Amino acid sequence: MEALALERKAEQNRELRERLLQLKKERNAIILAHYYQRDEIQEVADFRGDSFLLAQKAAATDADVIVFCGVHFMGESAKILAPNKTVLVPDERAGCPMADMVNPIGLRELKAKHPNAKVVTYINSSADVKAETDICCTSSNAIKVVNSVDADEIIWCPDKNLGHYVSQYTDKKMIIWEGYCNTHDMLTVKDVHEMRAKHPNAQFVVHPECRPEVVALADYVGSTTGILKYCKESDCKEFIVGTEDGTGYQLRLDSPDKTFHFASKFLVCPNMKVNNLKKVVRALETMQPQIHVPEDVADKARLSLERMLQVK
Repeated sequence: MEALALERKAEQNRELRERLLQLKKERNAIILAHYYQRDEIQEVADFRGDSFLLAQKAAATDADVIVFCGVHFMGESAKILAPNKTVLVPDERAGCPMADMVNPIGLRELKAKHPNAKVVTYINSSADVKAETDICCTSSNAIKVVNSVDADEIIWCPDKNLGHYVSQYTDKKMIIWEGYCNTHDMLTVKDVHEMRAKHPNAQFVVHPECRPEVVALADYVGSTTGILKYCKESDCKEFIVGTEDGTGYQLRLDSPDKTFHFASKFLVCPNMKVNNLKKVVRALETMQPQIHVPEDVADKARLSLERMLQVK
């Protein structure tokens, strides 16, 4: 019965992929997928990437329709950077708990307490928060962005773990918001020690959204793209991976001769996994759900994103 169910699922996915190709042509659409998406979505994406790469693709695409397979704030960023495009998300319930940990009212209050500080906001944030921000960043370019800012004080939000990591590479005073990624913050030192005992020849690679004491154990610390690049280029053949398990798709694609163990079975973002292939097809059939950002908010938020894209 299990084999029959798997065969039926494979047939359904083939039909969905054929329908998706037809719809993409009809709508002049492009599929952007974050590395944390299900394999079935990454397989059909025109571009896979982290937040920074996908923001660049959204800004540069000639497509009329962007289907953004990620979480809600990513769709908002695409709409902000490409206001004349139609931006769809497969499921509008795909939110980000970390993004919800900061709000514009609280941020404005903090800015009032530190009038000489500039605000650097992680791209994992709402459009409303980006509108209160001087410059955005991603985990790929966070250190460069912070050091590029013409201010001695930085208000950093919303991820305290990434903020702590960045603070080690700058002389600026960091005023750090108390947010965190539910998925990455779940990884513990105990998890890492247990995995290292099981796999003594493996290197431990980790995302800086993890807790500082976990990051301190790493052989390599970097963004999702950084981790992928490091594992691909490394001579090591075995890795313990400290980031969301959707990255396994690209890791295995890049390095089929290498072995990857995820540092915990809980490194799964339930919000990223809300999306599936059927919902991607339905979004293009119905042209819903669409992302809308109020023009006044978008205009302010766009400045913070464009400044980020200019940092080299």
